[in-house]
Amino acid sequence: MNTQQPLVKSFFDDTSNTFTYVVTDPDTKQSAIIDSVLDYDAASATTSTIQADKLIDYVHENSLSIKWILETHVHADHLTASQYLRKQLGGKIAMSEKISIVQKAFSEIYNLDSKNFMQHPTFDYLFEDDEHFKIGNLDAYTIPTPGHTPACLSYVIGDAIFVGDTLFMPDYGTARCDFPNGSAAQLYDSVQRLYTLPETMRMFLCHDYLPKTRDHFICETNIKAQKQSNIHIHQGIAKVDFIKMREARDATLKMPKLILPAIQINMDAGKFPMPESNGQSYLKLPLNYFKV
Repeated sequence: MNTQQPLVKSFFDDTSNTFTYVVTDPDTKQSAIIDSVLDYDAASATTSTIQADKLIDYVHENSLSIKWILETHVHADHLTASQYLRKQLGGKIAMSEKISIVQKAFSEIYNLDSKNFMQHPTFDYLFEDDEHFKIGNLDAYTIPTPGHTPACLSYVIGDAIFVGDTLFMPDYGTARCDFPNGSAAQLYDSVQRLYTLPETMRMFLCHDYLPKTRDHFICETNIKAQKQSNIHIHQGIAKVDFIKMREARDATLKMPKLILPAIQINMDAGKFPMPESNGQSYLKLPLNYFKV
């Protein structure tokens, strides 16, 4: 078990039920931001930086140095604030190299040229599977955890792991797998790999949706608790049974409210579309593409 213990500060966006983290090496004060949120009002198509500014204040108040702005996946429920945070704090915007799979799939949906992403890369860095990196003196590495999306990546930093949407709290279960190139079978395999990690490893989640059995939001659990009591995928659940449950459950779910604006921004590292001749940026919405 890695004995390095990063300092983890969580920030909760109650509009999207998203946790953002600032993960810090206590010795050097080098830090990483994981899964940031840009406020977005869908009715007016207006962005603001209320959530991101809270992170910025924390970074300045504690004299932190941002090395990484990490994404666990291309989020469908909120816009990332990565571009704004990099401008204010520095750091490299990074995620899985498998982002190209997501870019290709959604470029077809939005009628975009996916080659533009290859010719003009928008992420500062793309991690390979199982790649090691540093945050100050902290040892960190990536674990591919596809299933929710093909580009899902978990980050192990010292004694902590940040799993994005792969798992929720044990009393809420697992992420949906019905997005393009999602796979319940892959999600099962990804979780089994996570379950090989030390049971005391701290696990930090991207979302909590507050089941009726409790009255407060929680962002942290551990490997042991998930293995023992995750309602969808605790130890002993057969792969075929999990797939059957997950696919049946996904068939009842509505699309996330912000998926169409969020994906086209997030798969481009948080960049807004290029302004048109009037200086205004515009989002695209594929009318009647998704039948609900």
